[in-house]
Amino acid sequence: MPHTSVRRTSLTLAALALALACRQDERPATATAVADSSGAAQGAAGDPFASDSGGLAEYLPPTAADSARRARLYAAITPEAVNAARGLSLVAGDSTGPDVLRVQVMLDAAGFSPGIMDGHWGHNSATALRSFQAASRLRPSGALDEPTLQQLLRATGGRAAIVPYSVTADDVKGPFTTIPESPYEQAELDCLCYESAAEALAERFHSTPELLAQLNGVPRLAPVRAGQRLWVPDVRRPDSAGAVARLVISRRGGFTQGVTADGSILFHFPSTLGNQYDPSPSGRFTVSRIALDPEFHYNPKLYAEVPDWKEDAMLQPGPNSPVGTVWIALSEPHYGIHGTAHPETIGYASSHGCVRLTNWDARWLAEHVAEGTPVEFR
Repeated sequence: MPHTSVRRTSLTLAALALALACRQDERPATATAVADSSGAAQGAAGDPFASDSGGLAEYLPPTAADSARRARLYAAITPEAVNAARGLSLVAGDSTGPDVLRVQVMLDAAGFSPGIMDGHWGHNSATALRSFQAASRLRPSGALDEPTLQQLLRATGGRAAIVPYSVTADDVKGPFTTIPESPYEQAELDCLCYESAAEALAERFHSTPELLAQLNGVPRLAPVRAGQRLWVPDVRRPDSAGAVARLVISRRGGFTQGVTADGSILFHFPSTLGNQYDPSPSGRFTVSRIALDPEFHYNPKLYAEVPDWKEDAMLQPGPNSPVGTVWIALSEPHYGIHGTAHPETIGYASSHGCVRLTNWDARWLAEHVAEGTPVEFR
């Protein structure tokens, strides 16, 4: 698992199904598009990931010594240290610290997402780096070396990784609401909004709330006030990634890539896919519909872990929806690519068969593909 806290970890069966939710019945598009709970939970030429062991990283709890070491390295994360970082030998394995965060920010800014940024090196970061190396015609080792660092600097213009940001009135106006576990209680809410301004800002800057707090020298990022000056990762991405010929989704590697007609990788996102019981589809499909801020149809009949006699529920849109803020329907009925309420789980969990991304990656993807874009599962 990534080194981040996970909200609402004590789950009922219904809530567990909702957390994994990707399936729902497609319905005709209305004023508000509806994402479906029956498939919606959720490389390059030569496939540099052909030998990848898989997208679900095995997790062994750290020892007390490991935890103490990581805590010391994490405490060294400051805006100044991250912007000055260049320690190639410090970005590998399970490393933590300013050097790791700088590389994560550069990868994210280049369009090769490490998922949620937390200053800890792991499966998602290594996979993003390997993909960036393959796209740059470098040896795809997944380890940072001098040629890779120089290419990252060129791709991002050598800009600072951590920059100042002034909190706006819109950032703190909400609405914010506590999200209950039960899908039936969630269905009573007007929106599945952010729970706090800190959560909203963390997602805006592709980070954990804990990382934003660390960058700003406070135990937690609350309260947040308009006009407040914060240090945040610079997450600006290229305006155009080039012409996307098709999407390639690796079930083995746990990622989604946009590629050109000749197989060159344009962008890369870590992804949560199905498991052996609820597998993602295989084969070739197309994007059939793109919906922003969709409603979600919770249908218990589609979940083996929930009794069939339970009632359906319609959940309102919001970033804490089971499908997040985006639903990209595929030509395979009931399956799609979508966001999530739990960005910390991307690449470290499984879905009911759909392709789940962080909300920010899903939103960016929705802006760079169109109906009819080919989608290939490998």
